[in-house]
Amino acid sequence: MRTLLALFFITSSALASPGPQPLAVTSTIPAAKDVPYPGTLKIAVDTTDTARHVYKVREELPVAAGDVTLLYPRWIPGAHAPEGTIDRLAGLVITANGKRLDWTRDVSDVFAFHVTAPAGTLVIEFQYLSPVARTVGAPEIARELLVLDWPQVTLYPAGYFTRQIPVEATVRVPDGWKIATALDQIAPGTFKVVPVETLLDSPVHAGRFYKKYDLAPAGDKIAVALELMADRQDAVELKPEVVTLQRNLVAQAYKLFGTKHYDHYNFLYSLSDELGTESTIEHHRGAEYVDLLDTFADWEHTSAWRDTFAHEYVHSWDGKFRRPADLWTADYNTAPMRNSLLWVYEGGTEYWGSVLTARSGLWTKQQALDEFAIYVARMQQQAGRSWRPLQDTTNDEIVNPRRPMSWVSQQRFEDYYVEGALIWLDADTLIREKTGNKKSLDDFARAFFGDHDRDYTPLTYQFDDVVKALNGVYAYDWTTFLRTRLTQLAKVPLDGLARSGYKLVFTAEPTEHWKNGEEVRLKGVDHSFSVGFVVDKEAMLTYVAWDSPAAKAGLTVGMKLLAVDGLQYEAGRLARAIAAKKPFELILVSGEVYVTKRVDYRGGLRYPRLVRDPSHPALLDDILMAR
Repeated sequence: MRTLLALFFITSSALASPGPQPLAVTSTIPAAKDVPYPGTLKIAVDTTDTARHVYKVREELPVAAGDVTLLYPRWIPGAHAPEGTIDRLAGLVITANGKRLDWTRDVSDVFAFHVTAPAGTLVIEFQYLSPVARTVGAPEIARELLVLDWPQVTLYPAGYFTRQIPVEATVRVPDGWKIATALDQIAPGTFKVVPVETLLDSPVHAGRFYKKYDLAPAGDKIAVALELMADRQDAVELKPEVVTLQRNLVAQAYKLFGTKHYDHYNFLYSLSDELGTESTIEHHRGAEYVDLLDTFADWEHTSAWRDTFAHEYVHSWDGKFRRPADLWTADYNTAPMRNSLLWVYEGGTEYWGSVLTARSGLWTKQQALDEFAIYVARMQQQAGRSWRPLQDTTNDEIVNPRRPMSWVSQQRFEDYYVEGALIWLDADTLIREKTGNKKSLDDFARAFFGDHDRDYTPLTYQFDDVVKALNGVYAYDWTTFLRTRLTQLAKVPLDGLARSGYKLVFTAEPTEHWKNGEEVRLKGVDHSFSVGFVVDKEAMLTYVAWDSPAAKAGLTVGMKLLAVDGLQYEAGRLARAIAAKKPFELILVSGEVYVTKRVDYRGGLRYPRLVRDPSHPALLDDILMAR
């Protein structure tokens, strides 16, 4: 008993000990205020050290005497996440009146730097160390062209909305190179003074081989241009019919939205086998694309990616002009961007981007139908919807900024794009059905995104604003309609497909659009909807569907496929084994471990396509028709 009492008092004493307490975090970073900055920031970037992939930056910032905080952009618009490349900033030196000043990094925010300055001008110099190899990151500099994104080379003063900080920017590029950007040049490489907010949204592409194509509709006074750069001169020469399709895209966008929210618009397109490829991102007065050198060389086989033109362009209206209120921030550091409405920002853009790709002729009607078939089939295969609603996927860029995933169909990733598009198809067909096809989501697009013609000041919105605009087109319980589809588990939103006059089927023969995606983008084979895996050109498994026959057999991403039924792997041999509708054996290697797996699958080859459902009007045909 004495021992037990002693243990009780010892235990009680230990539990009663308060222990350490967390050290309070006191921010020393000035909060952003919506007042003009007293002076103009000057930024000069020298990009000529292409051999070492180094951009040299010099800034001049007028300041009052006292403490100054400099911010390196952290939350990057379009990325929807804190992906600022602070790790690539090096060589930071700050001087004033010819004397070097000591700086300190903020203890709680590594993107902030503090310096005590005399009255006058701070001179800030540093280097941006662009990736020198793909193991470091996507290359941004090639032998004959480069991409410069201003958030990577800008330190700006804390305490002000970025729209209130004027900046005068210049860039030096290698001799003989041309510059493409939405910024207005008052001399080659010298840009008109703009707010920091505009500068950071206006990338620069530069290169030796360059050609500019006018895309503005005939008679329109607002310039729209495709500025194309490439590793070789011949790669910037586009066929006239390709340029015509791009012009059609602009014209169809104007007919859809009824307005434009820019004073000019620049499609910046760089083609290179040396840069990080297949990259696109939206900007308010432009969009930037980086792709493989021969992207336009075989136009007939590029249908799998053509919608990226329209997708990024639509963002000028959906995402840039009309912007979710919780995604707009005063600057790029002090307030987190919240992504709750990405099913509008990205899902709506995915829908209208696909529609405009068809209306412009960049896709044929059949190619558009084939793409919608893939949308539906992909979403049906997302096992993760059994535990994770679509609304939660709007956090994905923050949860996982596009790192590789082992079981993406169980984890779900960015489904607000494609499933979001299916919600908008659902809304479009519902409006059309209820109004006898007299009204449609086109009316919503004009009402919601078509306000304030030629004004590119962002106009924010919240969930209730979306509902109100939909009710303005057709009175309905849109709150329940949207909330249900955003929060429900298990069910794919397929009512829109049913109303559209089409239904999803699987056939043993892939569509031409599907084969194009395999040949041009994947350079492998996609058996997602039969055995449940994708094999790339190196015979590596890059995707295995959760609960698929492949997964049940023990296959995982990262295995290399060596043999099918005892014979060396070939794409055709694998297809024949699947088509035989009986179990087959695979030999694979994972690291140094060789394994044999028996895949118990008897369903044959399965590829998605849409077929006409005569029990409903062909509303999708009308949706895809040019205006």
